[in-house]
Amino acid sequence: MNILAIESSCDDTSAAVISNGKIGSNIVAGQLIHELYGGVVPELASRAHQQHIVRVVEKAIEVAKITKKELNAIAFTRGPGLLGSLLVGTSFAKAMALALHIPLIEVNHMQAHVLAHFIDEPKPAFPFLCLTVSGGHTQIVLIKDYDQMEVLGETQDDAVGEAFDKTAKLLGLPYPGGPLVDKYAQLGNPLAYEFPLSEMPQYNFSFSGIKTSILYFLKKRVAENPNFIEENLNDICASVQHTLVRMVLQKLRRAARDLNIKEVAIAGGVSANSGLRKTLQEMGEKENWNVYIPAFQYCTDNAGMIAMAAHFKYLKGDFSSQEVSPLPRMEW
Repeated sequence: MNILAIESSCDDTSAAVISNGKIGSNIVAGQLIHELYGGVVPELASRAHQQHIVRVVEKAIEVAKITKKELNAIAFTRGPGLLGSLLVGTSFAKAMALALHIPLIEVNHMQAHVLAHFIDEPKPAFPFLCLTVSGGHTQIVLIKDYDQMEVLGETQDDAVGEAFDKTAKLLGLPYPGGPLVDKYAQLGNPLAYEFPLSEMPQYNFSFSGIKTSILYFLKKRVAENPNFIEENLNDICASVQHTLVRMVLQKLRRAARDLNIKEVAIAGGVSANSGLRKTLQEMGEKENWNVYIPAFQYCTDNAGMIAMAAHFKYLKGDFSSQEVSPLPRMEW
């Protein structure tokens, strides 16, 4: 059983092949053009997908050592994501499936992030909690089965990934800034500066307040010392990262205690953050959790996770029609 999966929800064009539940290839092409603008430009992203998708798909099939005729289905990200980017992947998948006379499998991008945990060992046992953290989402999800997921809490405004990126922009760091904040944070004192923790009901989050507090903090300090950011960059990054990690993990710990769940995972682009990974492991030891953190290549947007999600759908015969269209705001 060979499935080709295509991921094009944002600014990475990716294709992967999964054979009988094992990832045979996972090819990703990034888009450097967005660095010039300090963020993803949707129109440029969709154009770049069109330029990359053919060679990325060809490479995925080549690395998996199969031929197009050996494919049993084509999977694709239906949403959530940027409409123009999703259109490229969806249209390509539909055309290829039609030409090969094989079924289509639509995949929810966020569900795929969760199911990335079933690519490699060890794999979580049901039920488990998963903190999904990215530039567009921050959620605590209860996973009861491969196709039974319930969002317990989510951000009411900005995502934690956006808070990292906006902080980087305020500090004058190039895009993408989140990984750079992580890099400098490893060299700084996480307790050097204190930022307020936003409190929301139940398991929900809010990150707009901390972004505002960081903005005014920097304005005040730079007015006093024009070289403040340059002289204290490591400590600023470490303090911001420490605060953001505390905010997400405190809610995750509350949910795990309330539901008496010991299987805990993280997923999404921000799960590549070293501070989050380290703090989660430390918290897991104190709380007696079994902690699951995906390999780096399956944290950011990639088709390997889309392929894994499609594998479980294929086993159930859950296919899509040729009338399917992208859903930029696709719900769980």
